[in-house]
Amino acid sequence: MSEDLCYLEACEAIQLFRKGEVSPVDILRAQAERIESCGTEINAFTALHFERALEQARKAETAYLSGTARPLEGVNSVIKDETFLAGEITTNGSRLMRDHRADVTDPVPERLIGGGAVVSGRTTTPEFSVAAYTWSDLWGVTRNPWNQAVTPGGSSGGSAAAVAAGFCTIANGTDMGGSVRIPASMCGLVGLKASYGRVPEIPPYNIDPYVHHSVLTRSVRDTLLLYNLIAGPHPVDLMSQLPKEVVASEPLDLRGMRVGLSLDLGFYPVEDDVRENTLRFTEQLRHLGAEVDTVSLDWDERCIRTAQIHQGAQMGHMLRQKFDRPEYHDQLTSYARHYFSLSEQATPEEILWAHSYAQSMWESLERVFRDCDFLLCPTVCTTKVPADFDYSRDLISVNGQAVDPVKGWFMTYPFNTLSRCPVLSLPSGMASNGVPTGAQLVGRPYTDAAVLRAGLALEQAGGPFINKKHYPQLHTDQQLAEKIVQRVEA
Repeated sequence: MSEDLCYLEACEAIQLFRKGEVSPVDILRAQAERIESCGTEINAFTALHFERALEQARKAETAYLSGTARPLEGVNSVIKDETFLAGEITTNGSRLMRDHRADVTDPVPERLIGGGAVVSGRTTTPEFSVAAYTWSDLWGVTRNPWNQAVTPGGSSGGSAAAVAAGFCTIANGTDMGGSVRIPASMCGLVGLKASYGRVPEIPPYNIDPYVHHSVLTRSVRDTLLLYNLIAGPHPVDLMSQLPKEVVASEPLDLRGMRVGLSLDLGFYPVEDDVRENTLRFTEQLRHLGAEVDTVSLDWDERCIRTAQIHQGAQMGHMLRQKFDRPEYHDQLTSYARHYFSLSEQATPEEILWAHSYAQSMWESLERVFRDCDFLLCPTVCTTKVPADFDYSRDLISVNGQAVDPVKGWFMTYPFNTLSRCPVLSLPSGMASNGVPTGAQLVGRPYTDAAVLRAGLALEQAGGPFINKKHYPQLHTDQQLAEKIVQRVEA
């Protein structure tokens, strides 16, 4: 097995495919061998389809030889087990959906597959994607490749763990409150939440401005490549009818750019190592010529309440209609039942209040953007969340301060509330427990190109965080494997 092949970026792999120096089959086999060797330790998959993927990879070989290769030809991708692929089982992490077979394909995987990507597996998600960690009664606990005691984040935790562990090259993810950026931060990846409407989503999720479809990669240039493929109007999504944006793969000149730094967004406690890594990240910006100054946002815990009300009124109401029935309750996870109870609080009066406070949040951020091109803040407050954490029963604190167990330990969802602002989560360093940390670069509404190109400038200066010399060191832990198997069988 060659980790060199497992950890090639998509852009690197495509260049080698075109030169005939490496084959898509070579990479697929190397990544399959890595999964066989240590995949049980991480538990990132709900299904593997390597025979089908191998056939697709062989066809990709032929396409390169004949000069008919598409933009992602032969790149090994995995798809979150919340995302519809027509004809495939899509469980959304729920025992109630263990046999659900999709009859349509979501726009993002449609475009990835249409671009030539090979799909080798489906990745784990918490039940109904309603948690920032990744475990379910159906699939068991997914673990962080850097520290198996810790969560990889969620809800796209299986996708992030698979990319970080070298089990695939790229993955998709969805983000309703940080579900791409949280696992990107926890696993040392790049995670983009594009401006609402830039990337199409399947109905009815597309009508919720909090909901975003995206990708998880090991480099900004891979994210930029994929963004150019998946973004743009799609006939099924009314909200995506914006002009197609193609982002040039040229780094942004950061000289003279102004970046507003907020370490707490007004109210979050932050672990010391997260704070220190964010401050070091600002030094990278300054080295490239950007001016970084601390800014103040007058946000407070009402941000949490605003997001909870909105999600209860939208996603929560839709899920309750389908699954909140007495005969189903014993098949639901403890946290899904808790999520349903929280969502019941979304009364019309509360919804109106939440919209009003969201406007106040924007007014505060807009004042920052009068003087700043970007806002910078941490992605998560702490990396110390256990892999089997359960917000329905467990408490959590950050730097000794108790926080809301559902949303109090990550700083992503305010930008789902302010959904027209693009956000790129980039690795910022390592925490004391060996888990990566992340920093969010937030742009003015619909400035996706600027955010991506700024990220590219930072990456070109320092290189990708995960590469062929720096990646999680996995090993086969038989005791852990047996525990995971026992939990799945139970």
